[in-house]
Formats: sequence, structure tokens, C-alpha cells
Amino acid sequence: MHAKSYIITGPTASGKSWVAHKLAMRINGTIINCDSVQIYSGIENISASPFAGRQVTSDIDGVPYRLFSVLDLDKQISVMEYLNLARGEYDAAIGAGRVPIFVGGTGYYVNAIINGISPIPDVSLQTRMRAREMVMTDIALARKMLPTDFVPTDPQRVARALEVFLQTGKHITEFQKMPRINAILPTPRRILVNPPLDVLRERIALRVPEMVADGAWGEGRRIIAAGWDTRRAIGAPQACAYIRGEITMEQCIENWITKTNQYAKRQRTWFRTQFCADVEIPRVPRDEDVEYILNQC
Repeated sequence: MHAKSYIITGPTASGKSWVAHKLAMRINGTIINCDSVQIYSGIENISASPFAGRQVTSDIDGVPYRLFSVLDLDKQISVMEYLNLARGEYDAAIGAGRVPIFVGGTGYYVNAIINGISPIPDVSLQTRMRAREMVMTDIALARKMLPTDFVPTDPQRVARALEVFLQTGKHITEFQKMPRINAILPTPRRILVNPPLDVLRERIALRVPEMVADGAWGEGRRIIAAGWDTRRAIGAPQACAYIRGEITMEQCIENWITKTNQYAKRQRTWFRTQFCADVEIPRVPRDEDVEYILNQC
């Protein structure tokens, strides 16, 4: 008897999407995106989406795919909003007699699915736009409005903390100390796909040139036209810099690979310290690993 739901995660280029698809085909699964970049439309190659190089549809090989390429580049989404969407897709899958399978490598999405999220009030669009403008204009000044115990430096997370303060008059850290809500229960079976770092480096070195060849330049032009914050996705700054003539193609690819390797290393650290796997696959996954998951879960 398989689990009620699964969450399959791991560093970039690990093969987690392959595992999710194979598992979904075996157990009548619905795949639900758990990646903060793959949720955006028009950057499927840069985001390494399952729909890279193919038309975005509602399924692949008969397996339903949900929350992929559903957000325009000029839109924003909070973790709470993502979690509400994910819960809706989870309920829909259960209602259709299918097994929800969350897949993605975004730590704060994974954490929200498993542990829920702090009860932060809704923020108006006007406040959200004001916070993002302040961060884009002077992120150092914006951070001075936040408490000293707010650690993240990522522009999106700084903007999120700032918009909460502007909306409520309370710091996000105050809400984060409250009991979390809206976790998916029972907790999905946690699968970690985690090949060695040297293997990831080899796969990344092969994958980035393929992403470039499959349409990254067109996606970079969409990003520029939409004014999307390129810091939100590795590959976006590099592709846009090449399009603007600021770097050569060779420099673009080399820097893209370097940044992706650094990201994979950070992800591995997060999974080692923040994610308690029920099953870990310590290599590039194979068919027998899907069997192992089914036998263990």
C-alpha cells in the first residue's frame, strides 16, 4: 500500500523530476510543482522545468502536472499564496482518486508543505509593489527598516519582510514565532534524491549548454521585457547579460555553470540540515530506485 502523498526533492540536476514522473506512472499520481521558478510561464528552459523544450500542457504522458508555468513574469507570489494553491491541487488530486506528488528543490516551499507557514496577514497589492520598489531602489536602506534578527539577504525575501511590516506595523519575525498553520497532513513521504557533488557538476556542465540551445535567449528577452528580477533564477542574469552584449556566450555559459554548481552545494547543505528524508537515493536515480521507494513507502 503506497503512501497518501509524496514529496520528492533534491539539488538541481539530481534527477528528482525523473523519479517523480516514474513514480506517478506507477501509482496514478498527480505531480504538483514545488519550485519557485518553475511556477513562472515563459522561462521553462532557464528554470529547468519538465516542460523545457516542449509545449506546456496539463499533462505529460498522461500524468497530470500542476502549478507549472501558471504565473506571468510580471506577477508576484508569496509562500502563503503558493501553499494555498498547492493545497488546492492536493485536494483536487485526492478527490480524483490520484496520489499527490510534490516535486521541486525550493527549500521554503518544501518546508511550507511539510511544516506549514507562519500566520502572516494578507498584504495589499499596493503595499507589495511599494515594498518591491523600495528594495530595487536601495536594498540596504530597506533592510534598515527590518529587525536585527531578520537574516536573509535575498531581495525577494527582504521585500516580503518589508511588505509585512508596511502592511501590519509588525515585523515578519514576530509572526514567524507563532505556531505554523496549513501544513499538508498527514505529512507526505519525504524522498531525497541526492547524488554526490562531483556527479552533479558533470550533469550541470552538460545541461546548461542544452538549456542555452533550447531557447534560453528568447526567454531572456521575455525577462527583460517584463522587468523580472533576474536574481530570482540562476541563468537569468547570465542570459540577459549576453543578450545585452555585456558578456560573450562562452562567459555566459561558464558563469551559468559556476553559479548552478554553487547553488547545488547550498541545496545539499540545506537538505542535510533541514530535511529529514524517509528515503534517500544517494545517486542519479534508476528504475530500481522507484521500486525501492514503493517497497519502503
